[in-house]
Amino acid sequence: MVEEDILEEKMNERKEKFKEQKEKVNEKTSEQKDRYEETKEKTRMYSDKISADLNKTLEDFKENFKNMQKLADDKINEYKNATVSNIAVDLVEFDDVYYLKAAVPGLSKEEVDIEASDNDIVISATFKPLIEELPELLGVEELENAKSIASELKSGKCSKTVRFENSIEPEKIKAKYSTGIIIITIPKLIIPKHKVTVE
Repeated sequence: MVEEDILEEKMNERKEKFKEQKEKVNEKTSEQKDRYEETKEKTRMYSDKISADLNKTLEDFKENFKNMQKLADDKINEYKNATVSNIAVDLVEFDDVYYLKAAVPGLSKEEVDIEASDNDIVISATFKPLIEELPELLGVEELENAKSIASELKSGKCSKTVRFENSIEPEKIKAKYSTGIIIITIPKLIIPKHKVTVE
């Protein structure tokens, strides 16, 4: 009987120890769970902050990029207006004449200047950007809040100098205008050959 009591007492002691250990493990698990939740919450907060910062940085970058693009477009337009662009031409040669075709879209024949010397011809014109032409086209003095979004057509002073291998006859040059195209007929200077008598 005494042995049974001792055995039961030992079993109760072991149960008590096991219970204590179980409580310690549960306590540790609970602490770890709380730490995990705390870490998870901190991580979520950091993640949200990083995400917000990244979004703000991207928005700032987009805004700065738009401003840079606008500045670059403005500089390109300034450069276009400040420099002399070429007028597009085609040139065909025959034995006694050149034919020159020049494209001046949107201009009248009075807005085009042609000058010739004995071996070159210069065609020049000034193209207005659409934003400057609109008041006249719409019959108003000026436009409010108008801004140019794209400007790919020629604008400003444009010129083309064509030099010829042969001398030309400037006083015999003829030019015809039709729908923004000028066809120029340029006769070559033909110097007749003379037979030289040897004495």
